Order: sequence, then structure tokens, then C-alpha cells
Amino acid sequence: MTVRFAPVFFLLGAILMLGAGPAWAVEPDERLADAVLEARARVLSKDIRCLVCQNQSIDDSSASLARDLRLLLRERLVEGDSDEQIFDFLVARYGDFILLKPPMKASTYALWFGPPAIFVLALIALIFFFRRRPAPESAIPAPLDGDERARLAALLDDDPQSTPAPPTRTANHKGERP
Repeated sequence: MTVRFAPVFFLLGAILMLGAGPAWAVEPDERLADAVLEARARVLSKDIRCLVCQNQSIDDSSASLARDLRLLLRERLVEGDSDEQIFDFLVARYGDFILLKPPMKASTYALWFGPPAIFVLALIALIFFFRRRPAPESAIPAPLDGDERARLAALLDDDPQSTPAPPTRTANHKGERP
């Protein structure tokens, strides 16, 4: 019975997934009446990090702190602040971390150059590791002794009468006892 309903549940799940696209967190009561200021607010809020979510802008976040920052941003726009004044105000209050794209300066060099430096160091370490690593002994086959050569020759020969009896096990190649 579940087999017949499986396509229906699959279709219902697919429809629900389509509706779960990017959720715009900006509420209707937050929007400004002036369309130009609202457009500026939307552009600016995409460059400001949500301090709760940390990988989302305040435009995409539904956290209450992101809402407060969106409202603060719109208040500053209504007061007539420029984009630079708004960013300066937020950086003075929250630090460079509030910007999704932090500026290039001495205090943020670790953010900009840390990940590439770690990647290059890991790559160099891997190269040295694999270059200095000796080949395992099991990868190099031991040469055949006389008995093994004779047995191999007999196995490769088509005459079934010349096949020797299997050798008795006395010791393996590493000199260990059987």
C-alpha cells in the first residue's frame, strides 16, 4: 500500500522543497515608504553580517538581532547618513567582524591571508611526506630462487607429467618459521 502512495508523497515533498527557497527575512513592517531608501537599505544590509548567524547577511537572517540591525540601518538612512557613515557607525560599535567583506588592513591580514597560507603549508607538507616516504618492502617482490624457477617452468610447460609436487613449507621469505 505504501508503494502506491510513494509517488504522491514524493511529489508533495518536491512541491514543499520548491517553496523553501531563499527566505527573505525583511518583514513588511520594517520596509521604508520611500522606495529609493528601501533599495539602498537592501543593498547595504547584504554587506552586513548577522552577529548571531555569522554566515548570513542581516538581509537573509531571521534572528532578532538581525531585525534590530535592519531597523537601525533604516533609521540611519532616514536621518540622512551616507553609506560610509552607516558602515563607520556599525564598525565603531561592533568591529570589523560586522562586515561580510572586512577591509584589508593590518588587523585583518589573518582573515585575508590565513586560509591560503594554511593551504600552501599543508600542500608543502604533503609533498615532503610522500617524497621522503620509502617504498614498502612488500611492494618489491623477492627474486625467485632455483626451486621456484623450476616449478614456474614446469607450470608453464604444457606437459602434465612434468609438473612437480608442491614444495613443503619450511620458511617464508622473511626468515620466519612456518
